[in-house]
Amino acid sequence: MHINEMLADAERTGHPSFSFEYFPPKTAQGVQNLYDRMERMYDFGPKFIDITWGAGGRIAELTCDMVVQAQAYFGLETCMHLTCTDMGEEKINDALRRAYKAGCTNILALRGDPPREKEKWVATDGGFQYARDLVAHIRKTYGNHFDIGVAGYPEGCDDNKDEDLLLDHLKEKVDMGATFIVTQMFYDADNFVRWVGKVRERGITIPIVPGIMPIATYASFMRRANHMNCKVPDGWMAALEPIKNDDAAVREAGKTLVAELCRKIMSAGIVHLHFYTMNLAQATRMVLEELDWMPTTTRPRKQALPWKQSLALGRREEDVRPIFWRNRNKSYVSRTQDWDEFPNGRWGDSRSPAFGELDAYGIGLTGTNESNRKRWGEPKSVQDIASLFVRYIQRELPSLPWSEAPLTSESDSITDDLIKLNQRGLLTINSQPAVDGVKSTHGVYGWGPPNGYVYQKAYLELLVSPELFPEVIRRINANPDLSYYAVTRSGQLTTNTPSDGPNAVTWGVFPGKEIVQPTIVESISFLAWKDEAFRLGIDWAHCHDANSPSRALIDKIMNEWYLINIVNNDFRQQRTIFELFDGLGVKDIDVPVTIPLRESGQTNGIHIEANGTSTVNGNGAVAGA
Repeated sequence: MHINEMLADAERTGHPSFSFEYFPPKTAQGVQNLYDRMERMYDFGPKFIDITWGAGGRIAELTCDMVVQAQAYFGLETCMHLTCTDMGEEKINDALRRAYKAGCTNILALRGDPPREKEKWVATDGGFQYARDLVAHIRKTYGNHFDIGVAGYPEGCDDNKDEDLLLDHLKEKVDMGATFIVTQMFYDADNFVRWVGKVRERGITIPIVPGIMPIATYASFMRRANHMNCKVPDGWMAALEPIKNDDAAVREAGKTLVAELCRKIMSAGIVHLHFYTMNLAQATRMVLEELDWMPTTTRPRKQALPWKQSLALGRREEDVRPIFWRNRNKSYVSRTQDWDEFPNGRWGDSRSPAFGELDAYGIGLTGTNESNRKRWGEPKSVQDIASLFVRYIQRELPSLPWSEAPLTSESDSITDDLIKLNQRGLLTINSQPAVDGVKSTHGVYGWGPPNGYVYQKAYLELLVSPELFPEVIRRINANPDLSYYAVTRSGQLTTNTPSDGPNAVTWGVFPGKEIVQPTIVESISFLAWKDEAFRLGIDWAHCHDANSPSRALIDKIMNEWYLINIVNNDFRQQRTIFELFDGLGVKDIDVPVTIPLRESGQTNGIHIEANGTSTVNGNGAVAGA
């Protein structure tokens, strides 16, 4: 989606909007930390993000990689910076091709700063002299595919303080095809409003997006203001100078000052603000909270579908997905990225493309062995593992091997039921409550256009011990409203479904549209998910030493237990799916795993190379307890 369209929507509705800027970190760990932060800040509700260009070498590559991540995996509309610095036409074209293939539709075209070793800016051989030349090249090469932004300078730039000359340059960039303007950071609202008037006097009518830098610490505030030759109002200095050594106090005062700046800007007719985050969340979040722009349960962030959409090339119209990857969005996008078409409207024939191989797409368990042992401990009994699941449900743990993010508020209505199941050794890895027609604007369950209604069937996916499995299946088959798929790591698929067709477990009814069915259960994708689910468990087991009780316990569960998904097709029944398990629980759940040494050196399929005694218990079951 073009930024121009987003800004027009904000103007039309009168609802203010905002966006974030990020820059490529210098270290691999910094990159991963930023990806985690970007995903969290997605929930703040930005209309788009932009990513700065690191001229030359690895950093330039990283900018392109970050655009792919943001578009494809985080569903963030992304604007890629592109500069003329150290960039010949061939490199420019390569960067544009990569942006196009990533699904990116917005570019911020800049001349760029001179390299550190040079005092003055000089064009690269075969490169572009000015930003206007870059704008013209993009427009000539890609037509209207890209919305093209350019920089505006309310207080001048490093090598030019002549306002009239800078406005002439801005007009030239617009004449070459620029469609929006993003300003350098500033803190003087009155000067910005004056400058906007001068811009409009030049006949420049495209949208202007002011750049705002939140205040994280006094030192960073002064460093950036001095670097940009940014005027700081006297009142700001009077408020911040006495508390400059107290970072918390500076952030508190800073949020008030910056929020007031934003209000003055908005009162002058601006509808969108662009925050220079410096890859940090707290100071930006505080300003948004002060402005009361953060999503809440009564004013939720709008989403078109109940899952996070990918904005990769060719995926914008995708509107159907299996529920199994509900907690592993990136994995699903990765394993389907080579498909020629994606499910749209109906699941139909799009079930047929093969899911990507697990190794090829790197979708196994993340984190080092040491970090995962620290996160999930060293379980020695089924109860220890069950306790991890309970802590996750209670939001005391941020993740599990099968869930890469914390549990959402959607599960609040079934939290007690989930806890009770896990306390008895029925390990739940995915679920959703039944929803019988709530408004599409509902703060927890809502999605899609306004004035619609959304529905959900109760869904439960869990690991079940082999001793409990026959009784669970008997109970499912006794209820005609329940359908299931079940499989072991190496076993045959069993099901009571009458066909291979998809079963919609989430759907919405909206004015003027066909019924939308965005989340389904079906066999082909479940078998693909089965391989991944058991692989994640094996990866977790292998975080522990080969002869350890934790390794033996997790391996045994992965090799012998069943993965079952259950749907209650009567969406008006909230509790039936949980009552199914009444009286069922793993026997000897609290008995630690022990492996007795036998003469053959083998026991329960586990090779023992060290002296010691133990036996793997805790996999029996008792019915009717």
